[in-house]
Amino acid sequence: MAKLHVVHVITRLLRAGSEENVIATCLGQAALGHRVTLVFGREHDPAYLDTLSDRISLECVKSLVHPVDPIHDIRAVREMMRLFRALAPDIVHTHQSKAGIVGRLAAYRAKVPGIVHGVHIAPFLNVGPSKRYLYLTAERMMARLTDAFVDVSGGMRETYLAAGIGTAANHHVVYSGMPLKAFTEAAPPQNWRELAGVAADAPKPPIVLMLAALEPRKRHCELIRVFGRIVDRFPEIRLLCAGEGPALPDVEAAIRRAGLEKNVRLLGFHPEPGRLVALADLCLLTSMREGLPRVVVQALAGGKPVIVTRVAGIEEIVEHGVSGLITDPDDLEDTARAILDVMADPVLYQKLRDGAKARDVSGWSSEALVEGTEKVYATLADRRATATA
Repeated sequence: MAKLHVVHVITRLLRAGSEENVIATCLGQAALGHRVTLVFGREHDPAYLDTLSDRISLECVKSLVHPVDPIHDIRAVREMMRLFRALAPDIVHTHQSKAGIVGRLAAYRAKVPGIVHGVHIAPFLNVGPSKRYLYLTAERMMARLTDAFVDVSGGMRETYLAAGIGTAANHHVVYSGMPLKAFTEAAPPQNWRELAGVAADAPKPPIVLMLAALEPRKRHCELIRVFGRIVDRFPEIRLLCAGEGPALPDVEAAIRRAGLEKNVRLLGFHPEPGRLVALADLCLLTSMREGLPRVVVQALAGGKPVIVTRVAGIEEIVEHGVSGLITDPDDLEDTARAILDVMADPVLYQKLRDGAKARDVSGWSSEALVEGTEKVYATLADRRATATA
């Protein structure tokens, strides 16, 4: 395939799963010789920029904001139209809900030859009726302008098709890849006692790890409300929460209300999550909606069983009762029961751990992500060549 100029557009450039996916894609495409530009909105982590600026071009559009804001949104469309016309890319590849709407509209009006949207999550699931209607209407309208969708799971593909967004022909499943060796070969951090709040002469307690941004849809507060039941049975257990985000004050307050300051530890951003997985006995995710959670892949890559709420496509990575347990997303008491079942039954725990170690996660490598995205772009090129022949 000829070398392309690809512009990726993302609403927020923070330390979370979709951002990691986008950055891995950008760096992989740049390594293949493509010219790559990353456009991001007002919310961004400057530390990311320092690691990227020598390999890809960066453009900040400050009017691109996460909340629905008609004034900023119209301004963002206009600014990106001007930017796309100046850059003249072959493909604009959008990510996240707001950038997906604003970016695709701007790319269409700027007459960009190829418009691709990455489906990392279905924004119309598990929201109120007004938001659901808004998201569905916007996604269906933008689907008419979209040449291809890149879905992080088959579950996301089926969710979008069932909602009448896109067609079977233009939805392509490409799993969200990552550097797997950072998890398969990791050792626990040397300062694990400090992280877990354990005395120097105390044995290692049972450790449950939740790698997740601190935002409402991850449901840390709801988890903390039921975690007391687990502490009653296992007083020394630790729940390590690694991640940062806007819900931090609410999560801290929930911990204080539950009296779980000793048992629930907020680690903030950790630069080596693979080491945390190596430390943990069990990994956990309680999201109300996801695409296909990268942290679940990371846990299995590290050979640790997972307990995860049922989200679209989760069965593509977790086999219930083999490598982990899938729980009712509407009932976190079910998650609490699952944790108790696993921690109280050494035979069940070993079975799940053996299943986690045996799970082949090679389809979620960074290389597979870049290769799969290349195939989608090649399909677009072939389609255009056929249309002009």
